[in-house]
Amino acid sequence: MVKQINPWDTSDDTASEKTKIIDFGAKISKMQKSKNDFDGFYKIILAAVLFLWLISGFYQVQPSEQGVVLRLGKYAKTTDAGLHYHLPYPFEQVYIVDVSKERSLNLGVSENEYGGRNTINEFTESHMLTGDENIVDINLTVVWNIKDAKDFLFKTRTPESTVKVAAQSVLREIIGQSKMEDVITGDRDKIENDTKKELQTLLDGFQTGVNIVRVKLQKADPPKQVVDAFNEVQRAKTDAERFKNEAEAYANEVLPKAEGEAIKRKQEAEAYKQAVISKAEGEAKRFALIHEAYRSGRIVTAKRLYLETMEDVLKKTKKVIMEPGQKSSNMMPILPLK
Repeated sequence: MVKQINPWDTSDDTASEKTKIIDFGAKISKMQKSKNDFDGFYKIILAAVLFLWLISGFYQVQPSEQGVVLRLGKYAKTTDAGLHYHLPYPFEQVYIVDVSKERSLNLGVSENEYGGRNTINEFTESHMLTGDENIVDINLTVVWNIKDAKDFLFKTRTPESTVKVAAQSVLREIIGQSKMEDVITGDRDKIENDTKKELQTLLDGFQTGVNIVRVKLQKADPPKQVVDAFNEVQRAKTDAERFKNEAEAYANEVLPKAEGEAIKRKQEAEAYKQAVISKAEGEAKRFALIHEAYRSGRIVTAKRLYLETMEDVLKKTKKVIMEPGQKSSNMMPILPLK
C-alpha cells in the first residue's frame, strides 16, 4: 500500500511525513555523492597500479651481465648491457645472468654437509690410472664462467655438475694416455692445456654455455702407500741424471783441452818440419855456393874455409895470446881444445 501525501496539507502528521521524505532524499543524495567519490578514488588507484605495472617492464643490464627475455615462458631474446624494456609480467620475464663472474670447482678435494672432507668421494675423484697401469693421486682446479646465458639457463639442467663430471672424464682420459713419470715429473703445462682444450670441446658439444678460463693441476703424486718407494726411484733417477751431467761436463771440459793440445802439437810439428826443411835447403844451397866458389878458386876458398873454421873453433875456447918475437925456453905454444 502506497500512502500519498498532499503537499498543501498543513497538518502535523503531514508535516512529519514531509520531513521524513526530505531526510531520506538527502541521505540518498549523500550516498550518491559518496559513490561518485569512491569511483573517482578507485580509478586513481587503478591508474596508479596500471602505471606501476607498465614501468615494471624497464630493467638494467650491467656490462658484466646478459639479460635473457622469456615471452609466455618461451625464449625470446638476449640483451646486452644497457637499459631495456620488456612486457610486464606475466607476458614476459627477464633473467639477469652475471657472465663475467669466475666460478671454480676442485677435483680430488670434496666436502660434506658439515664442512669436513669427504674421504670416499675424494679418493674416487683423485685416484686415476695412468697409461702404464700405475695409480696417481691428482687434485685439479677448473675455473670457468658463462659465455652464453641462454644455453646456461635452458640447455643444461645442472651446469655446475655437468662441468665437474665432464672435467673428471676428460682428465681421466688424458691421464690414461700418459705415463706416471710424465704426469708427476713431466710437463704439467701440457696436461693442463690438453685438459682445457678437450673439456671446452666437450662442453660446447653439450651446449652448456660455459667457458673454461683455466685449468690448474694442484697436485700429482703417487698414492701414499707407495710414495716412499717412488721417492727412492726418483732419487735414484736424479742421481743418475746428476752423474750423467757431471760426466758430460767433465767430457766437455777435457775434450776441448785435448783437442787444443793436439792442434798445438800438430802445429809445432809442422813448424819443426818446415824449420828443418828450410834449414836443410839453406845448407844445401850454401854447400852448392861454396862448391861453386871452390871450383872457381880452390886455394882462396880452402884458405877461407880454414879461417872460418878456426874462427868458429877458437871463439869457443880459452885463448893465450903471446907477443910475436918473444920466445922462452919454458913456454910452449898450445892449442887448448876442449
